[in-house]
Amino acid sequence: MKVLLLNGSPHERGCTYTALSEVEKALQRRGVETEIVYLGVQPVAGCIGCGSCAKTGRCFREDLVNEVAGRLDEFDGLVVGSPVHYAAASGQITSFLDRLFYIAGGRMAGKPGAAVVSCRRGGASAAFDQLNKYFTISNMPIVPSQYWNQVHGNTPEQVLQDKEGLQTMRTLGENMAWLLQCIQAGDQAGVARPQYEPKIKTSFIC
Repeated sequence: MKVLLLNGSPHERGCTYTALSEVEKALQRRGVETEIVYLGVQPVAGCIGCGSCAKTGRCFREDLVNEVAGRLDEFDGLVVGSPVHYAAASGQITSFLDRLFYIAGGRMAGKPGAAVVSCRRGGASAAFDQLNKYFTISNMPIVPSQYWNQVHGNTPEQVLQDKEGLQTMRTLGENMAWLLQCIQAGDQAGVARPQYEPKIKTSFIC
C-alpha cells in the first residue's frame, strides 16, 4: 500500500511539511509506503474549463498536474496539505487540485483521502472544509482524526510545540493505515466494491 502526500505550501520544509511528516511517520510505522510531492514555487495555472482533458485524459498544460495524474494508480490513498491563506487553502494547491480532479476525479473513487492544514492563528476550519470537498465529490472515503486535521505555528519549530496538533496528525496516519488495511482485507475476502450508476447532471433550470 502506498499513500501520496501533497505539500501545497510554497515553503518546502515549512509548517505544512512538518505536519505531513508526522502523518507520514505514522503511516510508515504501520507498513504503508509514502511519498511526499512538493508543488514548488512556480505558479500553478488554474483550470480554464476548455474540456480538452475529456478528449485526451491529460491537461493541455504540461506540468506536475499531468505527472501526478499519470501516477495515480500507484497510490491507494491521498493526503493533501496546505497552509491557510485568508481562511482558505493556498492558491498553489487549489489550482493544482482543481485541474487534477477535473482530469482524474473518476480514478480517485475508493481511495481514502484526508486534508491537513497549517495556520498561524485562524481560518483553519474553513480551509479544511474547502479541501475536503474534493474528496466528497469523488466517492472518496474521508479519513478522520481525533480533531480537525490542523496544526498551529508560524515556523516549523512552533508547530513542533503544538503537541495536540502533532498527535492529531499521528492519529490521522493511524486511521489512514487502518482504513487502507480494511479495504485490502475486503478485496481479499471478495467484498465487492461499489457499483456506480452512470452520472446524471442537471442544472437548476432544467
